[in-house]
Amino acid sequence: MWDERYSVEHFVYGKKPNGFLVQVSGLIPQGNVLCLAEGEGRNAVFLASRGHSVVAVDSSALGLAKAERLAEENGVKIETVTADLAEFEIGEEKWDAVVSIFCHVPRALRRDIHRNAVKGLRPGGVFILEAYTPVQLKLKTGGPPSEELMMTLDDLKKELAGLIFLQARELERDIVEGTLHSGKGAVVQIVAQKCR
Repeated sequence: MWDERYSVEHFVYGKKPNGFLVQVSGLIPQGNVLCLAEGEGRNAVFLASRGHSVVAVDSSALGLAKAERLAEENGVKIETVTADLAEFEIGEEKWDAVVSIFCHVPRALRRDIHRNAVKGLRPGGVFILEAYTPVQLKLKTGGPPSEELMMTLDDLKKELAGLIFLQARELERDIVEGTLHSGKGAVVQIVAQKCR
């Protein structure tokens, strides 16, 4: 599915980084950043332009090829890893930040990924997430077609146990990111930090 989606010439979610990530990017410690389900690379390239060492992981080799092209266009380097998130090893205390922007996977897998992301952060590292909530199903401006793939703040607070929440909210905001996210979106936003 994702290879098919990314096989078009244009960048389906645009080349500009996610607006929430831009707003909170100053909270990311300098160092190693992991971008989950990074697709065509817009967020990874933005973070690399801010001096971070970025690893972008996605199941789509076509998406990541576009990510590498975007990095080259912007004069930065990113490392890309083609992998299913069910099998990707996040590691322990390896990352200064883990970034999850619209990474919608089945609930059981999401719990595992989030538990492993908490372990994978170094002390002082941050976890940044924006995702659609079930309210998005009524708005129909992007996102997955099923509530099973969406997130709530209550669920995320449980899944990210062990982190200190610096920002945690559900809201509706205008999202214009390429052709596939366009209009008012119902989202949950998280910035959480691992104790030093």
